[in-house]
Amino acid sequence: MQIKTRSRLIVFILSFLVWAALTPIRNVQEMLAGLVVSALVSFLAGHFLITTEKRRPFARRIIPALLYFFRFLWEMVKANVHVAYLVLHPNLPIRPGIVKIRTRLTKDSAITVLTNSITLTPGTLTVDVNPGRQEIYVHWIDIRATDVEQATRLIAGKFEGRLMEVFE
Repeated sequence: MQIKTRSRLIVFILSFLVWAALTPIRNVQEMLAGLVVSALVSFLAGHFLITTEKRRPFARRIIPALLYFFRFLWEMVKANVHVAYLVLHPNLPIRPGIVKIRTRLTKDSAITVLTNSITLTPGTLTVDVNPGRQEIYVHWIDIRATDVEQATRLIAGKFEGRLMEVFE
């Protein structure tokens, strides 16, 4: 099977599964609507997943992906507790600002997942990305480091290792 066809088939299956998980299917027309929309999405967006480069087999990337997911959840819980402490503290001890961090990730998909993880973690927000120089600018509600290396370690260091195993 060609890469293009396989990619579109995967997008079709995933789109339909997501649609089916989010929509209660009560009759045949609703199921057909989901199939049609999934087919349309796979036809229009299926080529975004096409790749000809060699990567580690999917089976060898699934464990690091799951470990990354649980690490992300843990970091999100910790960040929620920290932001709640900052907000509820009578003196509001925040030091907001924008810091620059560097990433070792090279693939656009890996950088996208990293920046989304930073944004989804309370207290941090990705402001800008310079993929050519592997720099990310992050608004941080409570700056704990101003130098690039230490800020990178505190913000992205907890995510980068697993993302390299999954994407690189």
